[in-house]
Amino acid sequence: MKKQILVFLLLATIAPGCSTPAYVERDANLNLSDYKTYMWVDTRANENDASARATAFADIGVHNSVNAELQNWGWSEVTGNPDVFVSYDVLVESNVDVQSDPVYSQPYSRVYYNPYTRRWSTIYFPSQFLGYQEYRVPVREATLTITMMDADTDKKVWQGWTTERLSSNGIRDLDVRKGVRNIFREAGNTAP
Repeated sequence: MKKQILVFLLLATIAPGCSTPAYVERDANLNLSDYKTYMWVDTRANENDASARATAFADIGVHNSVNAELQNWGWSEVTGNPDVFVSYDVLVESNVDVQSDPVYSQPYSRVYYNPYTRRWSTIYFPSQFLGYQEYRVPVREATLTITMMDADTDKKVWQGWTTERLSSNGIRDLDVRKGVRNIFREAGNTAP
């Protein structure tokens, strides 16, 4: 029983360090507890831009995840006259990651004859470290940014972002939920 508790405590302390880092900025002069309502807004290049947004595929996942987190803050979503406008942006980039693997020589053995003992013997030579082999691996990373702006002043009051390495060609709903959770976990000390 003591071993199970020890393993659980060890995993509980290691697991938070395994998540990707998230960052949060907020206006120190404002008190977030003064805000109670929010409304989602779409960001566009200009007001005449009627084209489909490239990140529209993530709308449902981001909205549901952020709505759940903001409801934990005690905020409610409204359709008009909000305290805060909430928007998000997703940037997907193709990068190159440099990785290195250790390289070892092949182990081998030699057979020799010992004239003093009049026997054949074998000498084993283990593998030896030769260095590192570096290679480049293409990776895709998505940066999720959530921004909150004061509805009266159009001033940014809170912004959080995180970058997740994508495991597939597109952004999965799991990636979105994990990114939003990491952002709001980091915002724990700035939550109202």
